[in-house]
Amino acid sequence: MFIVDSHCHLDALDYENLHENIGDVIAKARAQDVKHLLAVGVTLGRFEKAYDSLSQFDEISLACGIHPLDIEDEKIDFSRLRRLVQDKKVIALGEMGLDYYYSEVNKNEQCQIFAEQIQIANEVNKPIIVHTRQARADTLALLKENYAEHCGGVIHCFTENWEMARAALDLGFYISISGIITFKNADDLREVVRKVPLDRLLVETDSPYLAPVPYRGKQNQPAYSRQVCEYVAMLKGVKVEDFAQITTQNFERLFKVTVQL
Repeated sequence: MFIVDSHCHLDALDYENLHENIGDVIAKARAQDVKHLLAVGVTLGRFEKAYDSLSQFDEISLACGIHPLDIEDEKIDFSRLRRLVQDKKVIALGEMGLDYYYSEVNKNEQCQIFAEQIQIANEVNKPIIVHTRQARADTLALLKENYAEHCGGVIHCFTENWEMARAALDLGFYISISGIITFKNADDLREVVRKVPLDRLLVETDSPYLAPVPYRGKQNQPAYSRQVCEYVAMLKGVKVEDFAQITTQNFERLFKVTVQL
C-alpha cells in the first residue's frame, strides 16, 4: 500500500520534543505505508532555511509560497518567489490563500498577495495549495478572476460546505482531507466528503497540527496519514488499499509527478 501525505509542515515539527530527526519521521511514516510527503512552506524565509535538510530525501517533495497569516513576517518579494519555485523539487506554490478568521484588517493585502501568487503559478505551470477560512466568496472570486483553473490546485485541510466544494471542483480543483474528519463534531464535513468524487480527493496531516483520533491533542506526524486514509475510505465505502491507490494517483495527476516506488 502506498499513501501520500499531501500536506505537512516538516519544518514546524518539534523534533527535540519527539526525540527524533527528519529521517526518523520519514521512517515512522513509511512503516505505516505513508511513502511520500509534500512539505509545504508558509514563508519564503522558512522555505529557504529548511530547503537543505528536506531536499536531500527522495520521499519528500516541496511547495513554496506565502501563507495569508504570515504576510507580515517578511518583505514580500515576488521575484524571489519566482526564482524559488523554479526548483525541480518544488512541485507546487503554496500554502497561499485568505484567512479572515484570524485577521480581517489586512483583507486587501491578503487578496493582492494571493492573486499575485496565482498568476505566478500560471506562469510556471505548477498547481497551487489553497488555505481558506471564513473567506469563501473572496477565495472563489480570486481563483476565477486569476484563471486558477489553468494551473489547477487543491483546497487543503478542507472544512467548508458543499457549495464551496462544488465550486472548487467545477474549477478542476482537488479537495484534501485532514485529521479533522475524525473529530466528533465533524458531521457536516463528513457529509461533504461523501459527495466529493473519489478521483478528486487527497489526504493530508497538516502536521504538526490537527492530529486525528486517536492521537488528537498530540503533535501530528506524517505517519498519521494512515488514520486519515482509513477513515475516509470507510466514509466512501471502499477498501483502504484501493483508496490509498486512488489518492496517490490523484496526487500524481495534480502535481504532475510520479511518486510510487
